[in-house]
Amino acid sequence: MNENKKEITWQEFEAVELRVGTILSAEEFPEARKPAYRITIDFGPEIGVKKSSAQLTGIYTPQELIGKQVIGVVNFPVKQIGPMRSECLVTGFYRTNGSVVLAIPERDVPNGAKLG
Repeated sequence: MNENKKEITWQEFEAVELRVGTILSAEEFPEARKPAYRITIDFGPEIGVKKSSAQLTGIYTPQELIGKQVIGVVNFPVKQIGPMRSECLVTGFYRTNGSVVLAIPERDVPNGAKLG
């Protein structure tokens, strides 16, 4: 185990709501400190539609994000990012050049499906 990381319990992991959603819209977010898009994601009828700021500009265009399923954390507190309130965290992996590759389901699943 990496000595720099805190070990968590199964109960702590279960508290993180990782859900699948489909990106409905994506647009430039010039007010963000780091290059980002303002995106809207449908997490299904139980959770609904949420907004997020996502630093995906290194690889993705807004047009190619629309309709893509993503994995997001939906139970973080709302975070103010410039003029918008980010309601979820879109997950991804950093490349060595700093760009982000989305964490996505390998096949289509219903919006709102929980990772577990």
